[in-house]
Amino acid sequence: MLGGMTGTVPLNELGEFLKKRRAELSPRTVGLPESGRPRRVAGLRREEVAQLAAISTDYYTRLEQGRMQASAPVLDILARVLRLDDDERGYLFQLAGKTTSRTRRRGRQKVQPQLQRVLDDLTATPAIVQGRRGDILAWNALAAALVTDFSRIPEKHRNYPRIQFTDPAMRTLYADWENSAKISVAQLRMEAAKYPEDPRLIELVGELSMRDEQFAQWWGDHRVAGRTVGTKTLNHPVVGELVLDWDTLTANTDPDQHLTVWTAAPGSPTHERLRILASWAASRHLNPSEPID
Repeated sequence: MLGGMTGTVPLNELGEFLKKRRAELSPRTVGLPESGRPRRVAGLRREEVAQLAAISTDYYTRLEQGRMQASAPVLDILARVLRLDDDERGYLFQLAGKTTSRTRRRGRQKVQPQLQRVLDDLTATPAIVQGRRGDILAWNALAAALVTDFSRIPEKHRNYPRIQFTDPAMRTLYADWENSAKISVAQLRMEAAKYPEDPRLIELVGELSMRDEQFAQWWGDHRVAGRTVGTKTLNHPVVGELVLDWDTLTANTDPDQHLTVWTAAPGSPTHERLRILASWAASRHLNPSEPID
């Protein structure tokens, strides 16, 4: 179910990723002639990928089967052959780079002081700080008003992907919940490449795979995405439709901590509705996370 997240199987994970990506390409899309004969498998055959990458079919087969490691130059060629985007290429290299290393056990994260100060100063902009696995480390009052009152969620369950899949209100809040949830799964996949033996990540993926068929399906698709920028539309129960741009800033002192902010263009309907939401949050006494000592 977890797609090779336990034990010593990063090579199998790499092979599964390669198979999923070649299944999405046709000979025509990569410039190979169509034979017209029925194909037993979806997408490209192994020998076709090997031909395009100028490697032997046996070499590529063993790579997909997790029986050998690939060099960086071969991975680079495969990334081009399989038309991987930047996130997918990074994921491919991370999987290959983790085949002989073990992830050390990491303690519970605390929000970085500089991120906490930025968060405290953002009174008119919703913002949260996320750590590994999408754990929510800190938030401001407007983020609580926008998404949910994080303080009411037990700390061990205070995880953004988990909230998206287990809180029914999220499916109403997000105008395009499915796309947003797919992005969360893809980001979690990227985390799994960095920390394949993280017990809390393994537990989270296992729980969500058992609880939600869509999560299990999307996890099996091996899509990956980094935390960057985007736009989302929310149907907020208090102020109505909000079209928000989101951006992610990473702490230099801890690259596993990310400040996500939601903003709207000045003068736009969403900008005005955020001001109304901030007033509503103040009247409801929604509290931000407690600053660290």
